[in-house]
Amino acid sequence: MCDARRVTSESVPPMGDPGTGADSAALARVVARQRAELERLRDRAATAAVLERAKGALMALTGCTPDAAHDELRRRARDSGRTLVEECWLALGSLPPAKEEADPAAASPPPRATPPTGAPDLAEALGRMGRDLVRVGSPQELAGCLLDQLASEVRADAVLLYERQAEGGIELIGHAGADRRFAAQWRHVPPLAGVPAFEVLATGEPLWLEDLPADRTRYLLSGSPPERWPTRAWLPVPAGGAGRVALGVLRRHDQPFEPRERELLRATARLCAGRLRALDAPRETPGELGLTAAVQAVFEALPGAAVLLTPLRGPAGEVEDYRIDAAAPRTVDVFGRTGRDMVGRRILESYPSVAGEPLWRGYLTALETGVPFEGEPFAYQDVSDGVAVTATYSVRAAPLGEGLLVSWLRYDPAERQEQRLADVQRLGNLGWANWNLVTGEISWSAQAYAVVGRDPARGPLELAELPGLALPQDADQLTAAITGLVRRGRAFDAPFRVEAPEGVRHLRLVAEAVTEPDGTPAEVHGFVQDLTAQRSAELALVKSERTMLLQRGVLQAERALAARLQHALLPLPSKPVRLAGLRVEVAYLPAQAGIHVGGDWFSAIELPDADALFVVGDVAGHGIDAVATMAQLRFTAKGMVSTGTSLTVALARLNQLLLHSRDGRRTATMIMARYEPDQQLLTWAQAGHPPPLLVREGEVRYLDRPVGMLLGAGARPSYESAQLRLAPGDRLLLYTDGLIERPGEGLDVGLARLAEAARAHGDGGGDSLDALLAAMVADERRDDVCVLDIRMPARVDDRTEEPVDAADAGSWEAPNG
Repeated sequence: MCDARRVTSESVPPMGDPGTGADSAALARVVARQRAELERLRDRAATAAVLERAKGALMALTGCTPDAAHDELRRRARDSGRTLVEECWLALGSLPPAKEEADPAAASPPPRATPPTGAPDLAEALGRMGRDLVRVGSPQELAGCLLDQLASEVRADAVLLYERQAEGGIELIGHAGADRRFAAQWRHVPPLAGVPAFEVLATGEPLWLEDLPADRTRYLLSGSPPERWPTRAWLPVPAGGAGRVALGVLRRHDQPFEPRERELLRATARLCAGRLRALDAPRETPGELGLTAAVQAVFEALPGAAVLLTPLRGPAGEVEDYRIDAAAPRTVDVFGRTGRDMVGRRILESYPSVAGEPLWRGYLTALETGVPFEGEPFAYQDVSDGVAVTATYSVRAAPLGEGLLVSWLRYDPAERQEQRLADVQRLGNLGWANWNLVTGEISWSAQAYAVVGRDPARGPLELAELPGLALPQDADQLTAAITGLVRRGRAFDAPFRVEAPEGVRHLRLVAEAVTEPDGTPAEVHGFVQDLTAQRSAELALVKSERTMLLQRGVLQAERALAARLQHALLPLPSKPVRLAGLRVEVAYLPAQAGIHVGGDWFSAIELPDADALFVVGDVAGHGIDAVATMAQLRFTAKGMVSTGTSLTVALARLNQLLLHSRDGRRTATMIMARYEPDQQLLTWAQAGHPPPLLVREGEVRYLDRPVGMLLGAGARPSYESAQLRLAPGDRLLLYTDGLIERPGEGLDVGLARLAEAARAHGDGGGDSLDALLAAMVADERRDDVCVLDIRMPARVDDRTEEPVDAADAGSWEAPNG
């Protein structure tokens, strides 16, 4: 239907289908025509009433017969080129106000014997005003209509209508040209001295306020500040007896009212009297605003198109039609009727050709369910004065009280294309430009001025003047490109820079020539684009890439250095070794994520008293500092235990060593075990490390950890030890947390997975450690994995096989590279 959303407030959508089939649609058209005819009869009756009042005025003025008065009005209308209704309103509007009137409901005050003394254009202005006043349906609309007419006639900027209330105050019943805040502040005025509206209602005479300094001392002037309207006119609206309505005309013009303007305003007040008497709807009082008035007040501030529909129901309660009771000012239907003209009309009378469309059923559904209806875009077609009209709409109808609040979007193809072009220029930060080389005509889009930073009031630049915008180092290149385009028709795409208050901006000019048949360039089309953001992003990206490459080189160098340092300090054994009758195997797998070097390590040494020391540790962090801390802990632990220090005391001193190191925030976990071969007794202690795993006769269990805090976490930790007597065939696994940890998984899950893998691959075969690692380690490791596999041979003779070489009777530390 329509893929764009260019919105205008120039049309109201068709309003629906009362039935569900062809018969009901045809019946709806008949009813609509009948109601339209009734409306025309009502208008004719109103016209006849105006005609009779004008005839009566002429009869009283000249003493002629009714037929003669009728002929005179027709003659005047024919001679002046006006309609009969306009001439009638002119005749009534030229009458003087009555001094006394016995009947307040009298049609008009006694006429005066002479026509208006103003110029002929005064009569024309009154004619236009009288014709427009016939259509108003409320005091608020009356104020708006008056301002439309008086703005050009007397330079009016605001119109106020105040009505006397029973309690003695006055109420603002209509206003135009004054904002909502003013209307709220001055809606109700108590009976105060010095209020101009009270004075004209009391005296019945106009009040001309034309000297602001003097007027401020005598009267209470509305407005904040009062200087907003330096000249004002207040006139009573004649109604017989005491005045009931005061008309205020406020101007920003500080000159006195001219005689013609005063006479026009007096005649306007008399025209308002007839219109106010004709309004059959009671005017609302404060606190008692009806729904229609409240909605219309909101509509006055809306920029779009919207109407309030009141359903008209039949005897059985079914919806037969809708009446438009309020409309936003900018609402205009497909036939050109404005919001003011639409108020009071019935939908099927105004738009009978849409009977049978789904829109009406949507309205009914919204009324019945209370759920807003939003229709798909549809094309509306109708005929006006024999001319086909077509428009495309999207409609939304929401229940409001007993009625429907209907708003819509209208899609206009030409405006849609213009909006698309404007959006493309704005989003792409570019603007088009055109130079006619033959006529010299130049045209730029609004965005082109914004891109080059030029005030639109100064107009566009010639092609030859564009290089003057560029920085000196870019001007020659741009000049050469423009010269080649103008002389040889050679298109170009040239970047250049300009100086702006916010700094240097990077622009791009793309242009091509339209040539004459002989090849001579006649016109240049092009666009200029702001690439500052893109260029800044490119420069930032290049800088980031350089920084990243530099950092990567530093990290790789650090990794290589750390790896060499680890290999130098902690050689990895090439095969299983035997210590104190135990078979010891080591596995170390470096992390695969990142390029950092970690601090995982192990030790397996034979002590001077023939006991064996086993250590597995993990220093927090990566890099050279982690390797240095690991080496420090390894040497210190080995030295202390070798000289007779107990495991718990060694852990306590290692904790103090970390606390007083250069980087006091470094922490580490560790597990230390001392094995006495003559008693087959393993004594062990730990500092925040995962528990050892024991495999015995096919059963798998974790050893209960003795008390032990993370190294470097506190100044007064407590460390305890535990003992385990190994049996032939036992297998003990010491490991770092990289073996059991996986992202998004708890440690309990990893410990259970390790126990299951050890149960499945715990036969003690030569490849059992490899099989266990294959089952435990994921394809991508985020941390190092270090495992110390300690086994007690099942046979006594196995304990004496493969004695430890002298060269191997030291320590083996897992490198972390």
